[in-house]
Amino acid sequence: MQPATEFKSFSVEDRPGEQCIVMKGKFGEDETIKMEATMFDGFMTVPRTGLDASGRDVRLHVSLLVDISKADGSEDMEFLCSVWPNRIEIQNLYMLRRDKITGQPYLGPKFGSLKYDFQTAIKEFLRVRGIDSELCFFFHEYMMNKDRIELIQWLRKLDSFMAK
Repeated sequence: MQPATEFKSFSVEDRPGEQCIVMKGKFGEDETIKMEATMFDGFMTVPRTGLDASGRDVRLHVSLLVDISKADGSEDMEFLCSVWPNRIEIQNLYMLRRDKITGQPYLGPKFGSLKYDFQTAIKEFLRVRGIDSELCFFFHEYMMNKDRIELIQWLRKLDSFMAK
C-alpha cells in the first residue's frame, strides 16, 4: 500500500530510509503548522478489555514535534508531544524566536504543571487546527505501514549486500 500524501488539510512528506515524516499545513491566513513525527519509539502495556480480559496489550508511542508560526514573524509555539493511538499528550510548550538566537531562552514549565483550565485551552487551540484524536489514529496507521515499507527496503539492501 502506498503511503498517504495528505491528511485533511495537511500535506505528508515521507522520508524514505528515515524514521520520521513531516506534515505541513496552514490555519487561516497567517498560521503555518509543521509537524515532525517519529516512527514508533516506545510503548506501554495496558490491561486487556473485552471477552479475553486476561493479560496485557501493547500501545505504541509516536513522538511528535508541532511548530506553529505566524506570518507576522512573532515568536513560534512549539509543542513536544506523545501520540498514543487515541490521544495526544503535550509534554512541553515552548515559545521560540527563530530569527534571534539567544544563549538559553526560557522554555517555560512542564505542560502538566500548568493549571487545568490553561491546559484545556491549549488543547482546544490544537484541536481546532486539526491536531486531534483523528490525527493520532492517522499517525499510528501511517507508521505501521511505514514500518513495513522500511523493513522491506532494509531487507532488500541487506540481501543485495550479502549477494555480492
